[in-house]
Amino acid sequence: MDGKVCIVTGANAGIGKATAVGLAQRGATVVMVCRSPERGAAAREEIIERAGSGEVHLLIADLASQAEIRQLAATILSQYPRVNVLINNAAIIPLRRSVSVDGLELQLAVNHLAPFLLTNLLLARIKVSAPSRIINVSSGVHRGATIPFDDLQSERHYHHTSVYAVTKLMNVLFTKELARRLAGSGVSAYSLHPGVPATKLSTHYAGYEGEERASFAELMASAQTSIYLATSPDVVDLSGNYFANSRVQESTAVANDPDIAQKLWQVSAQLTGL
Repeated sequence: MDGKVCIVTGANAGIGKATAVGLAQRGATVVMVCRSPERGAAAREEIIERAGSGEVHLLIADLASQAEIRQLAATILSQYPRVNVLINNAAIIPLRRSVSVDGLELQLAVNHLAPFLLTNLLLARIKVSAPSRIINVSSGVHRGATIPFDDLQSERHYHHTSVYAVTKLMNVLFTKELARRLAGSGVSAYSLHPGVPATKLSTHYAGYEGEERASFAELMASAQTSIYLATSPDVVDLSGNYFANSRVQESTAVANDPDIAQKLWQVSAQLTGL
């Protein structure tokens, strides 16, 4: 991975931080995207120490804000002539419904629309960097979900786990449609289930506010599929697939429906102004 630029969102904690360590250990230039300057700076120092690499950069953006995502993309385009790997890892699970600065339900905004917008804003640069890869961190909980196109904002009903499952299904569908659109471009797209270590995110999924309890070894184990998809030559011809434990996994009929994937793309483009 020497000389390759790898962007990881949500890299200040949990699986994102472990993914950044793994890529930096392999020689990549890692660009962390974090919301908090303080937590991001502390995580950067830890990643540098663990990886033994100084090629770890930090960019600050609140992925709940489309204006900040656009500014983030502009900064990346101005500072990095190549983007070889984009890992859309950041996710949230608010216990109660809230909305973003753009008036969008927060899980929809951060877990799906943020990676959709950031990917599309960087896509031309990713294409000229080919062979390159886009990796969307989903979850196995997507298997029980369908897309409520008549209530995407969860205005009629909000439960934190069911909305999270919907956004993780959106990650898989986005990946499928992205792979279809990128066929022959030299850019591959993958989605994955990373595992369920005891992160702050997993405590929110369980229904309470809590801190990360997983050891770094457990986080590294959960980061292995993301690292594998970013680095392995064995997945070049497997674009569009959903992975777990570094292997292709069968998904659901809904997750494999091209009509739903295309409809989601169209709605997402409208919601992000693309």
